[in-house]
Amino acid sequence: MDTGNLSVVSEFVLLGLCQSWTMQVFLLPMFFMLYLIILFGNIAIILLIITDPHLHSPMYFLLANLSFVDMWLSSVTTPKMITDFVRENKTISFGGCMCQVLSVHFLGGDEMVLLVVMAYDRYVAICKPLHYSTIMNLQKCIGLVATSWTIAFVHALSQMVVIVQLPFCGPREIDSFFCDIPLVIKLACIDSYNLGILMNADSGVLTMTCFIVLLISYTYILLTVRQSSKAGTSRALSTCTAHITVVLLFFGPCIFIYVWPLSITWVDKFLAVFYSVITPLLNPAIYTLRNKEIKIALKRFRSYYIHPKGNI
Repeated sequence: MDTGNLSVVSEFVLLGLCQSWTMQVFLLPMFFMLYLIILFGNIAIILLIITDPHLHSPMYFLLANLSFVDMWLSSVTTPKMITDFVRENKTISFGGCMCQVLSVHFLGGDEMVLLVVMAYDRYVAICKPLHYSTIMNLQKCIGLVATSWTIAFVHALSQMVVIVQLPFCGPREIDSFFCDIPLVIKLACIDSYNLGILMNADSGVLTMTCFIVLLISYTYILLTVRQSSKAGTSRALSTCTAHITVVLLFFGPCIFIYVWPLSITWVDKFLAVFYSVITPLLNPAIYTLRNKEIKIALKRFRSYYIHPKGNI
């Protein structure tokens, strides 16, 4: 049977974070400010890395890519959530919903693989310092970033091909602030239990593979660091601590959504807010507050571009 003829739903209704109008009025300015901080924070890091020659290294090239991904990952969901706070009918078109699903898994998958690439960069820098400039050259970095985008696109597209072919002919309420695969599958006019498990397993395999590789990488790095000098150990630990913090903040919610789902609505919404808003917000702060070179670069930026007269 051609299931495409059953797809009569032209839009979905997003129930949002909460039903209380008072709470939505309270959340509106808060999330609006958070989104502005995400945008300006990540754009500032990208511009700083581009304009400061001292930051033209593989580590900061990868960090600029991470900021770019974080900025767009938040932009896929947060603006829609903010505008829905003041709308009575929180609807999203079928095409818009599918675009959200594709973008969230594309950008989320890219961030996972990119974090693995950043761990590899730290592994080479700490465990093979004499060969670092040879191994992590510009061509290698571009190739690794391109690989992360390719893996993420294949992952997202493989899921989208399945989702768009599902028949949607009845329920259209999504109890969240954006479209995600587990929620959309539940609305299909078929027995979607096994399909939901399969789709979660697809995302879970990517999530857990990246997470396990990261755990192994940082464990090996920390074991190597123990044999180094105190000065080298302190600097390596500072850098790795920032990376590990970001990994835990991003992978924690993803594991509970796709690998070990709790199926508790308010918990799912909290976790969704965490990886789509909180993590992109904290990444700039974590990397700037714990990174001495970024702090120095910020001082140089203020000196040359904001207060240029002081250098005459």
